[in-house]
Amino acid sequence: MDNDVSAGSTTTIVGRLALGITLLAFGLGYTGLIDGVTAADAVSIAHYIGGVTLFVAGLFAFRDRDTATGTAYAALGALWFTWAVSAGAQVSDNAAGLFLLLFALVALSLTLAGGDQLLQGTHGLFFVALVLLAVARLSDTDSLAKVGGWFAVAAGAVAWYAATAALAHWPTAFPRRAAGRGVTATG
Repeated sequence: MDNDVSAGSTTTIVGRLALGITLLAFGLGYTGLIDGVTAADAVSIAHYIGGVTLFVAGLFAFRDRDTATGTAYAALGALWFTWAVSAGAQVSDNAAGLFLLLFALVALSLTLAGGDQLLQGTHGLFFVALVLLAVARLSDTDSLAKVGGWFAVAAGAVAWYAATAALAHWPTAFPRRAAGRGVTATG
């Protein structure tokens, strides 16, 4: 990593912390790493931290005319709020899988929208997690859900690092190679 350090806006830092905490709790619940902890145990965190906090952070970002951050946080806040309030509801596996696939498309859009490398990494890992969790729901495959959980944990760790790095002034960008520089053939 290079020394590109950005303080980040307060809205961005709060949003990344909220997303990181929610993804870590959600993902760890699916991994089965902690005995007796399931994804259902993340409902309160998803409701208040992921849903309400992210949505409010999105509104603040819109107020600051930061459309990309506002869109990301409002959409992700809606995802977590909806997931939390519908937890325990009697829905078919197909309906739950469809819900996860639709929000995977949102995560893909956020990944392709750009932004810094850590943000794209967070959204990209979350996209993979949602696709794996959706396929696991549609095919009733617990092992695939665990893998999806690990991708959510990785996304949460990247989001948490991004927020912490902004606060602690740690590096936030990976070095990029200049165009045309690379391995040359000899001979």
